[in-house]
Amino acid sequence: MFRPLLANALFGLALMTGPALAADVRIGSLTISSAWARATPPGAPTGGGYLTIVNHGATPDVLLAAATPDAASTELHSMTMVNGVAQMRAITDGVPIPAGGSITFDPNGMHVMFVQLSHQLEQGGTVPVTLVFKNAGQVTIDMPILAIGSMGPAGSSGAAMPHLPGNGGMESSSGASP
Repeated sequence: MFRPLLANALFGLALMTGPALAADVRIGSLTISSAWARATPPGAPTGGGYLTIVNHGATPDVLLAAATPDAASTELHSMTMVNGVAQMRAITDGVPIPAGGSITFDPNGMHVMFVQLSHQLEQGGTVPVTLVFKNAGQVTIDMPILAIGSMGPAGSSGAAMPHLPGNGGMESSSGASP
């Protein structure tokens, strides 16, 4: 009698917690964790992906590029606030990952920009993203898609990031939003 009730309660709890975080991925001396992307509204031309890369090795590495079949192109971006407006710039020479250090792509800074999306990124789905490193090579990860406006999965570094002023901090001098 209690078994069906318990099963239904656990199933309901699983639905409320949303998509699970992607498992950590190791490639060479690098660990990729807390990967996620933001859902997009219908017709949005761009989307954003976020992650943390830890270099456990004694040699620096460089994230050179990212790619996904879900967009015409994928760029590594930096975002800074200038006079209350988010300005995004493509990072063309890669993102260094220091030996024994880490880098984080989050909604308030660097991010992976999916340009000319082929379809809407829907909450609960995933985005396959191939990351290319100078030394470690390349690896494909699946980024779980969280809610529109999400600042990250609960318990991750992205969840604690402060919101930027105005429109969730998504204003851009180029009109794009990560």
